[in-house]
Amino acid sequence: MGKSLSLDLRERVLAFIEEGHSCHEAGRRFRISAASAVRIRQRFRQFGTVAPAKRGRPAGSGRLERFGGVLKARIEQCPDMTMPELAEALWQGHGVRAAPAELSRFVRHRLGFTYKKIADRDGAAAQAGARRAIRMAAAPDAEDAP
Repeated sequence: MGKSLSLDLRERVLAFIEEGHSCHEAGRRFRISAASAVRIRQRFRQFGTVAPAKRGRPAGSGRLERFGGVLKARIEQCPDMTMPELAEALWQGHGVRAAPAELSRFVRHRLGFTYKKIADRDGAAAQAGARRAIRMAAAPDAEDAP
């Protein structure tokens, strides 16, 4: 994502346009696109300022904050629950619609939960699995062979 044009440049472009020049001329003169000059003029007409708008994702509305304890308890009760299942549980229990992506961000950033697909990668689950038996039978010189 590019940077916003400086406020000084925006003011000079607007002044040039207000002197009677076209946006295309302003673009050539200040080495910006004609579309940027048009947007600067539109922004001034609509908001009364040429200052750039705030960038980035808007801050959360906090509507899930009051359900933080409920969500945390539900996740601790059933840690392998998917986000769509959690969204459905929130809808059924409290009548609040939340997208799975919104819940995921809330759970990670506000509640501090992280997600690992396989928590016990090389532990007991991997040692007892069927794939290990196949590895053991196929390669007797494998590093995990007895």
